[in-house]
Amino acid sequence: MSGFPEAFLAHLGNGATTVCHCWRLTRKDGDVIGFTDHDRPVAADGTAFLPQTGFTASEARDTLGLASDAVDVEGAISSDVLRSEDIAFGRYDGARVETLLVNWREPDQFAIIRTGRIGRIRLEDGRFIAELESPKLDLDKPRGRYFRRGCDAELGDARCGVDLSAGGFNGSGTVSAKVTEDTIRVSGLGSFEAGWFSHGLLACTTGVSAGIIFRIIVHRLAGGEAELTLWCDTAPAPAAGDAFTVKAGCDKAFSTCKAKFANDLNFQGFPHLPGNDAAYGYATEEQIFDGSPLVP
Repeated sequence: MSGFPEAFLAHLGNGATTVCHCWRLTRKDGDVIGFTDHDRPVAADGTAFLPQTGFTASEARDTLGLASDAVDVEGAISSDVLRSEDIAFGRYDGARVETLLVNWREPDQFAIIRTGRIGRIRLEDGRFIAELESPKLDLDKPRGRYFRRGCDAELGDARCGVDLSAGGFNGSGTVSAKVTEDTIRVSGLGSFEAGWFSHGLLACTTGVSAGIIFRIIVHRLAGGEAELTLWCDTAPAPAAGDAFTVKAGCDKAFSTCKAKFANDLNFQGFPHLPGNDAAYGYATEEQIFDGSPLVP
């Protein structure tokens, strides 16, 4: 069944048409922004599509079969609509994008011709280029679980079961200084031992980074103050004066699950799997073969 209204089909069947492309971006936080390649604003399907960003798209094609199709969409960065800071902070990552074909003379005549989501997005010379991923890409994602020694649960989720709101597993503080591009010195975490928040999460609550969550790579102590090295990707690290909250981290090892969180019964890995050394090894007189577990 065609998704084109009959009146729109009749218009497309004429010798001359008045159509344009419109793109509707729906971010994960619910914000909706519309763009068009027409030279004037277009209002269709309850969304105002703006022209000033110079939105253009590469060739779009739909292939037979289950292979995923991709389309590049690019446009100029506008301080009123699209800010480079929002792109750098990942606020458009995973956004849903709908491509509409609209009769700009009769905006009630439109059809949604493609849907996708923003996969990779990059900045070049004052403009952005976003790769739109087809929904068929989900068919390529692994399903199920892997048999491996490390835990495959996220600390604090339903499978893990650790209550991160309990005392000792969370904290808060303020950025004192920026040591390097990805390392910050913070106050408020002096009572925690080094490494406690390694592999944890830092969520900014104030400043331009408010709402952004960073993965903590290393938590160390330097001169009585805590230093955190963050996985920043494209987003800059929080600035001095920014407030934040942190959650304890886990390196997915069975020993950590048992000693740090007393949660070994919920461990979602397979710590007794033999590794490469055991697989390629051979029996010797010094080894003990009493059936005891490899991991205490």
